[in-house]
Amino acid sequence: MRYELMLPHQLRKAIDENWPVALALGVLEYHGEHLGLGMDTLVVERTLQRLEKEAPRLVLLPTFYYGAASNAVAVPERNGGLDIKADSLLPVARDLFRALLRVGLRNIHVYIHHQSENFATGMPTDLAFKLASRQAIFEFLDKTSGEGWWGNEKMATYYTDRTRGADPFSWIQLHPFMDASIISQFDFDHAGIGETSLMMALCPEAVDMARHTPDNWYACTATQATAAHAEKALRLVMNKMRREMGLAQ
Repeated sequence: MRYELMLPHQLRKAIDENWPVALALGVLEYHGEHLGLGMDTLVVERTLQRLEKEAPRLVLLPTFYYGAASNAVAVPERNGGLDIKADSLLPVARDLFRALLRVGLRNIHVYIHHQSENFATGMPTDLAFKLASRQAIFEFLDKTSGEGWWGNEKMATYYTDRTRGADPFSWIQLHPFMDASIISQFDFDHAGIGETSLMMALCPEAVDMARHTPDNWYACTATQATAAHAEKALRLVMNKMRREMGLAQ
């Protein structure tokens, strides 16, 4: 269910039943001459949309495209990359999470593909959103429960709750689109066979192999891409998402 299309009574039902709420987070970045600029974000968005078709209790937030792309791959001039610095993202993300918590949502999941081979250590976009999520949760708890909330007797089950994923810090979770296990089974790259296959499967309208050029070393393997090559990885990704969001298959 799309958040922007929900009626108030539908939103209240989602809050009362603690439905998972998912945000596709990404960037606009040059991916060679053959792929759309939104590749990193589109694959997350389209995969979540696939999941939404089978999971009526899943809420999809409007996609966030304006992450920190960096200009490491190509200069932005006439190539299209939009690099919004992490220090600008932090207050926006914090306000977003503040607003979602105030609405009443407590089961928020953010998915990112851009630079997520380094998700464990963190890269600018996911680090900004991770920090913002923690700041928003601490601020919300201080305001709603008062300072000293963690030391209150009501929190005596905190460590037990934490093992069950029920503590307040589970209200907002960030996940890589592909974890290390999936990456080990799939061609994880930049605009090569892996990403081009993903786009062929999920967003073929943003792929034009006639435009492909061998001039970019990172995209040379794209000529081997097929939609079928991506489908195994997408099955693994969707299973991971189901587990993370508690969705029945």
